[in-house]
Amino acid sequence: MLDRTTLREEPERVREALDARGSDLDLDAILAVDEEWRELKARGDELRHERNEVSRSIGELKREGEEEEAQEAIERSSELKAELEEVEARADELEAELEERLLEIPQLPHESVPEGEAEADNVEIRREGFDDLRNDLPGEIVPHYELGEELDVIDEGRGAKTTGAGFYFLKGDGARLEHALIQFMLDVHREQEYVDVFPPIPVKSSSMEGTGQLPKFADDAYRLGGAETVEYEDDDLWLCPTAEVPVTNMYADDILLSDDLPLKHQAYTPNFRREAGEHGTETRGIVRVHQFNKVELVNFVEPEESYDRLETLLDEAASVLDRLGLPYRVLDLCTADLTFASAKTYDLEVWAPGDDMPDGPEEGGRWLEVSSASNFEAFQARRAGLRYRPERHESAEYCHTLNASGTAVGRVMVALLEYYQNEDGTVTVPEPLRPYMNGQELIEGHEPVGEAAVGAGEKE
Repeated sequence: MLDRTTLREEPERVREALDARGSDLDLDAILAVDEEWRELKARGDELRHERNEVSRSIGELKREGEEEEAQEAIERSSELKAELEEVEARADELEAELEERLLEIPQLPHESVPEGEAEADNVEIRREGFDDLRNDLPGEIVPHYELGEELDVIDEGRGAKTTGAGFYFLKGDGARLEHALIQFMLDVHREQEYVDVFPPIPVKSSSMEGTGQLPKFADDAYRLGGAETVEYEDDDLWLCPTAEVPVTNMYADDILLSDDLPLKHQAYTPNFRREAGEHGTETRGIVRVHQFNKVELVNFVEPEESYDRLETLLDEAASVLDRLGLPYRVLDLCTADLTFASAKTYDLEVWAPGDDMPDGPEEGGRWLEVSSASNFEAFQARRAGLRYRPERHESAEYCHTLNASGTAVGRVMVALLEYYQNEDGTVTVPEPLRPYMNGQELIEGHEPVGEAAVGAGEKE
C-alpha cells in the first residue's frame, strides 16, 4: 500500500508512476476523497473544541444566575453534538472508502526500473550457459508434451478427466523427477541459510490483501466455495496462489527486532491459479496450468539493505539453474511489466528448446519464466502491518519484503525433458538430481496401461 504522505505531498510523482505502469486508475478521485476526509477531520476537531468550550460555560452561567444564557448554551451544545455526529459518520465513510481505494494503487517503480510500455521493453541483462551447450543435442527436439506422452510420464488427458483442462497427472519417472526437483531445490536453498516453513495452503482474504493479490487479482485466484465476488468475510478462504502469501503474512501485525533480520524463509507448496487473463493462450503441455509446484524464497530485511539483498536473491534463485546446467537469461522488467506490488523485478527465463518460438533465442526454442525476484520495499509490509524495531528503545518501522521463486518446478521439468533428451527418445537425468532418484541416470519411459493405450489395430 502506498503511504498517504506520499500521495498527499507527491501527487505528480504518483501520477507519473501510474502513467509509466500503463495504469488508468483515477488518481484525482482518490485525492478528492482524501481531501474531503481531511476537511471533515479538521471540522470535527473544531466542533469538539467549540463544544468543550460551550460545555464549560454552562456551569459558569448557571453559577452566575444567567439561566437564559445557560439554556442557550445547552441548546448550542446539542446542535454541536448533532453536527459532530454527522461529520464523524461521514468521515468514517470516507475513511473506509479511502482505505479501499488505496488498495488499488500499485507500487511506485524504483528509479532504476527501465521505462517501457509492454513486455517487449524488458531489458536483457545477461545469458548463462549458452557457451557450453550440450554437443549431443538431438537434431530435432521433441516438445515436452509429445515426449511426455511417448514416455508415459505426463498424462494431460486423465488430468482433464478427473479435474478439468489445465490439470495433469505425472506418472512413474515423471512423478519421481518432480519430487527430486523439489527436494533438490530445498537443499540448495538450505545451503543459502533459508529456514524451511511448510505453510497452510488455504489463506484468508486479509492475507491475500496483505501481499497485494486482492482486490486486483481476484479473478485469477480460486476461492473455496466457488463464490464469484470477494466479500472479505472473516471465514472466507482462497487456495494458495503462491507461498509468498502465507509466508509473508505469518508475521502480519508483528514487530520484529533488527537482530531477527535479515529473515529468510523458503516454502514448497502446490499453487493454484485460474490464469483468467491468459485463457486459451497455451492448451498443450504443462507450461500454463492451474496447479503447479514451486519453492518460494521470502526475505524480510531492513530498508537500507533491500536492494543489495535483491541482487543476492536473484543469484540464489539462479543457482538452481546453474547447478542443473540449464541455459537461461536474466531480464530487468520494465515499468509496464512490473507486478502490482513490486518496485523492481528481475525475471529468470530458462531455455526450453522443444518449441521454436519467434521471440526465442538464436538457437531456437523458447524462454520460460521460472522465477521473478522482486523487491516490494514497504508496500506489502504496510498492507500487512509488518514492522521491525531498529533498536529496542526506538519506534517500530515498516521492514522491506522480497521474494523469488526458487524455482517453478513444472517449467524447470519442461526444460529438462527438452534439453536433456537423447536421439533415442530417452532423457538423461542431470547429475545433481540422481541422488534423489536412487542413482537413476536415464528416463526411459513406461508401457501405458489400459485398453485405450492399445493401438486400434491391435485390439482383440
